[in-house]
Amino acid sequence: MECRLTQKLKKKLFPVLSGLLLTSAFTLSPAALPAAEAFDWSNAIGSVILVSAQYSMLNKQVAYLDGKGRGEYLEQIKGQEGVNEDPEANAMLDRVMGRLSTAIAKTDPSIEKNPYHYFVNDSTKFNAYCTLGHNVSVNIGLFTTLNYNEDELAFVLGHELGHGEQHDPANGVKRTFPIALLAAVAGSQSNMLEAVGTNLLANLGSAKLVTLPMEKKADVLGFTYATEAGYNPGAGSALWQRVMEKMGNNRETFLGTIFMPSDHPNNGSRRDKYTQRMYEYSGKHVNVDKKTGAILVNKKDLGLVQPGGDMSSRERTYLVAGSLAKVYHDQPSIQPSAEQDGTNLYFGGQRIMSLQYRDNGAEWAEKLNAAVGKKKEKQLAEQPVVLKGKGAVDLLPASIGH
Repeated sequence: MECRLTQKLKKKLFPVLSGLLLTSAFTLSPAALPAAEAFDWSNAIGSVILVSAQYSMLNKQVAYLDGKGRGEYLEQIKGQEGVNEDPEANAMLDRVMGRLSTAIAKTDPSIEKNPYHYFVNDSTKFNAYCTLGHNVSVNIGLFTTLNYNEDELAFVLGHELGHGEQHDPANGVKRTFPIALLAAVAGSQSNMLEAVGTNLLANLGSAKLVTLPMEKKADVLGFTYATEAGYNPGAGSALWQRVMEKMGNNRETFLGTIFMPSDHPNNGSRRDKYTQRMYEYSGKHVNVDKKTGAILVNKKDLGLVQPGGDMSSRERTYLVAGSLAKVYHDQPSIQPSAEQDGTNLYFGGQRIMSLQYRDNGAEWAEKLNAAVGKKKEKQLAEQPVVLKGKGAVDLLPASIGH
């Protein structure tokens, strides 16, 4: 009787075991697998049952932390990372999360019943992440590295909320867990299975649980959310330009793990993808040459702006290009014109550039008007009419001054 039962179990579990082993084929080295002649069916069957039980337990844990237990999980994260009370960072985070959430609600009303929870933590690394339960943790180091640039911060958080909207934290840990369990089994560490699950849950903020397709989709969603919320369309490119200048183009030099699994594109590639989205957002009127960094309006080269504040010429150029792109996006049927007024340059009635950094306003106005086919006109002495009604967006916060 015992022999027949064992044979039946072998027949029933063989497809399951085979499938699980195939799933782990790209993770486990041949040396890690038991030798064919020494294969022990009793141990294998026991391991599969144990893996199944542990996986079921994990699913329950993930479902709880992603739902009813999300507040409890948030407090756990706060306890581990510490809560930073910097007033400027917290006020800015409140504004950005509010605007992004409103933008998301236009296509996903469920966010109103399941809003994001968020806080600033004490880490000085350049990082932020969205984990289970719509919980978002943002390092104080993100604010300081960006010099509290709200437009660029919005693109970081838009990306993270993109992960949240796709349920990437839960999907990522579920994808990784079976492989980690099998690695423990194959290495004769079945007594460590529970520890494997605990370790994965403790590292849900790590980008190592995020796949390349997840990252690409989060970038697309992040651009959509940030621009829909009224933030500068060029800020995604400006963000990556800043990262490259401070940390290099190699993805491995990125402090923290904000968007950096090892198989992801380098920083320059991501900057250029955001620029392409800005170009399309503008109705294909505004671009930035990825080699020279020059602003292109209707394919006319307008050059680079001056460096300003703590921003390089190229970082600031992406922000100015983004302001131009928004004019074309908001006024697709109108041929905009440029004019200087004191220390500001206006285009299509919207302020696009502060001239406090030695930019030649008259020259920029002339170049812009030539690019849109406007004849050279004498600059107006009086204050230009600036749209302040519904739908008009001032893209030049005093803290940015691009």
